[in-house]
Amino acid sequence: MTIAIYPGSFDPITNGHLDVAQRAARVFDKVIIGVYDTPEKKLMFSQAERVEMARLAVKNIPNVEVQPYSGLTVGFAHKVKAPVMVRGLRVSADFEFEFDLAMMTNKLSPELEMVCFMASPQYQFLSSSLLKEVARLGGKVDDWVPANVAVEVKKKVSALK
Repeated sequence: MTIAIYPGSFDPITNGHLDVAQRAARVFDKVIIGVYDTPEKKLMFSQAERVEMARLAVKNIPNVEVQPYSGLTVGFAHKVKAPVMVRGLRVSADFEFEFDLAMMTNKLSPELEMVCFMASPQYQFLSSSLLKEVARLGGKVDDWVPANVAVEVKKKVSALK
């Protein structure tokens, strides 16, 4: 059985993330979405909130699960016995970051392979950061996130006002 991890902050999980997870689930026996606890970015949601939103979003994909993690991603991969890390690429600017990440991952854990899925055209512009900015400014984000996430984003934005 080939297990792949799909790590990230998922703050919040978007339809673009789900697209990558669904496509990875067709390739690998099991995909574990790893929700990182403390990325170097300003978070809107706690790790527990991000995990719960992601779990609800993937509940109908039988071979995808969600787990929180902290520390090095390669440590998480070893813990869950995953030989593959899945990443999504939206635009060419992502390539440089993902290439650097792949090289560092290879130095830390040469047996962990990185597989990148190109974003589907309808999600190439979409990022969690951009989505949060649109929501904070009163824009509608319902088309870019699962319904459960849209509700949580609206609640969080209302609470921040």
